[in-house]
Amino acid sequence: MKVKSVAKLGAAMALASIAFTPLWSASHREAPGITELPKLDHTDVYAFMAFGDDTIDPEDKDMVVLVANFQPGEDPGSGPNYYSMDPDAIYEIHVDNNGDGKEDITYQFKFADTFVNSGKGLTRTVGGVNQEVAVRAQLATPGTNGPVFADKETYTVTQILGDRRTGTRGAVTDATTNSTTFDRPFDNTGTKTIPNYPAYSQSFVKSVKIPGCATNGLVFAGQRADSFAVNLGGVFDNVNLVPIQGVPDPVYANGIEAEGGRVFPLGGTAQDNRLQEVRLRKNVAQIALEIPKQCLTGTGNGVIGVWSTSSLPQAKLLNPFSGSQTKTTVEGGAYVQVSRLGNPLVNELLIGISQKDKFNATKPENDAQYQSFVANPTYPTLLDELFRAPVNQGLQMEGKNVQLTDNIAPSFFPRNDFISVFLTGFKGLNQLSTVTPSDVIRLNTAVPPTPRNQQNPLGVIAGDLAGWPNGRRLNDDVVDISLRVAMGRLCYPIPIGPNRALVDLGICTPAQGPAGLVPYTDAAPDDPKENPSTFPYSASPIRGAAIFQTTTLPDGSSAYGK
Repeated sequence: MKVKSVAKLGAAMALASIAFTPLWSASHREAPGITELPKLDHTDVYAFMAFGDDTIDPEDKDMVVLVANFQPGEDPGSGPNYYSMDPDAIYEIHVDNNGDGKEDITYQFKFADTFVNSGKGLTRTVGGVNQEVAVRAQLATPGTNGPVFADKETYTVTQILGDRRTGTRGAVTDATTNSTTFDRPFDNTGTKTIPNYPAYSQSFVKSVKIPGCATNGLVFAGQRADSFAVNLGGVFDNVNLVPIQGVPDPVYANGIEAEGGRVFPLGGTAQDNRLQEVRLRKNVAQIALEIPKQCLTGTGNGVIGVWSTSSLPQAKLLNPFSGSQTKTTVEGGAYVQVSRLGNPLVNELLIGISQKDKFNATKPENDAQYQSFVANPTYPTLLDELFRAPVNQGLQMEGKNVQLTDNIAPSFFPRNDFISVFLTGFKGLNQLSTVTPSDVIRLNTAVPPTPRNQQNPLGVIAGDLAGWPNGRRLNDDVVDISLRVAMGRLCYPIPIGPNRALVDLGICTPAQGPAGLVPYTDAAPDDPKENPSTFPYSASPIRGAAIFQTTTLPDGSSAYGK
């Protein structure tokens, strides 16, 4: 693969990133139906080449990391029941390695939650009565190791080749014990209950044997800190912030983030901008795998398409709790897909509101029906209405004699760049061997990973070809990328050539994207150093008993941060 062609494809792909904009995580509460099923709600899906140490072979860089997060906005300390997975559901990560929009390989996670003491949980003798305890976690009795838990949450992982329901099934097993059952760690209640949570949770990372795969992989399922950062409230209050980089940000230092662009003197001081970066300190429920790439690519061209789904049995009846029954519902019937996620922000900011639930139930092979939403996106027109004046002001303050008062949104339709990024991929970078319009994360496993300390959170548009939209890493700043591409960044040269040389993609002209060099941002930057460089690459969850500080926002209101 030639570097120049990879760069062009990568940049084009970046254009696709424009598709959407800030959200909580790429898919928090994105459709009416899924708001009623929070345990099944996707937040983000990631697919990237392992770039750090692992417990299999620290020198082996040919490992693919697949991550799917669920249960948006888990509040630290939300006891006493915390956030278990739904034992009636199945959670799946799918891989298409030939481009037909259909799963060739599926990894299906199924959870179970069993209470100790024959279903009674923890007990204590009180007044001569052996009484059930109301909480799920407590300190161990003197002389024993703690803590002790009322229940044990476990899961199985099944590899399915072919159709997810009728294909060939094989159990993923513990490489040491050959067990088909894995344990899920208890949520991070706080240091009094679990003194060293990072070490505790890391002990649940297991080396696994994958059917038909000569090299072992890794698996983990548990609570993690949400890597996605965005000014959620401000964004959905009709973008109640000026989304333009006012001063150089420490995370994007040395001019990297404004490559070939402008830095506007808008937004006030650096402190003003940093105050906008109020991270909602939330956790998510994660499932993750690290798998040798040769076990995923099949006979394809080395590019894989990745997405995740969650499904429930189609029938559910409320249980009236008669007799000894304790389960609140009774489920039955075939599994029905209720949530689906590939690229970030698609359902939130591209798909029409009446089609959102339908999109969640659709398989990627049928995504051509949504092409109009991608080819004629509404989001850039909203930004034009909201920020035409400040963008024009910024250009004038720079001394540029440029008038953008007519329209700052890109003016070329259909947005074939979006179609390539979200539905077809780019030939030479991330297009599969067969082209079927489908919303999946496309990862070229032949593009080497970028070491953590060299990663640029702006990914391909900043010259880092191992970042989104070529796959997606946990700290790729998909919001800023989306904002910039949406407003025409790819109408200007991108630093994707040898030694970061600027390359004109020829997708559109500066006249068609007049504000394409504006350094748009939601002022909530992502830093690759926030997460570890070992599997599962996500940070330990925010603890329930954390000490929080109050931050006063410019409007006088308060927000909390660790």
